[in-house]
Amino acid sequence: MIPPKSLPLRRAAVAVLCALSFTAAARAVDSVSVAAAADLTYCLEDINAAFKKAHPGADLKVTTGSSGNFTTQIKNGAPFEVFLSADVAFPRELIKAGLADESTLNIYAIGRIVLWTSTPDKVDVTKGFALLRDPNGPVKKLAVANPDHAPYGRAAKEALVHEKLWDAVQPRVVLGENIAQTAQFVETGNADAGFVALSLVLSPKLSKVGKWWEVPADTYNKLEQAAVLTKAGADNPLAKAYLDFLKTDEARVIFDKYGFKK
Repeated sequence: MIPPKSLPLRRAAVAVLCALSFTAAARAVDSVSVAAAADLTYCLEDINAAFKKAHPGADLKVTTGSSGNFTTQIKNGAPFEVFLSADVAFPRELIKAGLADESTLNIYAIGRIVLWTSTPDKVDVTKGFALLRDPNGPVKKLAVANPDHAPYGRAAKEALVHEKLWDAVQPRVVLGENIAQTAQFVETGNADAGFVALSLVLSPKLSKVGKWWEVPADTYNKLEQAAVLTKAGADNPLAKAYLDFLKTDEARVIFDKYGFKK
C-alpha cells in the first residue's frame, strides 16, 4: 500500500513524465530531417527561411552532401525524411527499393554547370574548353566532383568526354567528395579552376569571387533534380508540407534566383 503522503509526489512524477513525453512527441512532429544535394547549400538557406514564415516552429535539420552517398545511407537505414537529389535517378532508385513514395516525386529544377576560377587574372575561363587543351597552360589543378556518386561531377565528366578532354586532364584532376567541396577547392586556390554548380557561384557568398563560364548544355545529360518523401517521413505531416512548399511560386522565385530554371 502506498503511504498517503507519497501520493502527491507520485502524481507529480507521473505528470512530469507525461509532459516530457508530450514535448518529445511535439518536437518530433515539428522537425524534418532533410538530405540535400550540395549544390543546394546556399539556396536552401533562403528556401528554409521562407518555409519557416508559414511554419515558425519548424525545426529543419538539413544535411548536405553527394546524392549518391545519401542514397546509399538511406538504403542502410539513415532516417532522412525528405531527399533533395541533384539527379532524379537516385530518388527513383529509392522508390524502386520501396524506400520512398513515388507519388511525392517532384522535379524541382534543372541543374547547370560552370567552369569557375577564383583567380581570373591568371586563369581566363571565358576561353572555355580551349583553356584545358593546353597541358602547360594556367590550369595545373582542375577540381571535379567525384563522378561516381556526385551528379555534377558526372555531368562534368560527360562534358569533358564530349570534348575529348577527359583522358587528357586526368593528371590535373582533383576530386571533390561533393560539389560544395569541389567549389571550396577553387575558392581557396587549391585548384586553379573547377567545374561547379551554377547555383553556388550565384550565391551571395561566392557571386563576387572570380569569374565563371557556363558549360554548354548540349555537352552533358540534363541534370533533372528531384525531391521525394522517404519511408522515414511517411508519417510526418511537416515533411509533406515541406515538399509541397517546394512546388509553390514563392519557392520557384528562389530557385530561379540561384539559376535553377526549369
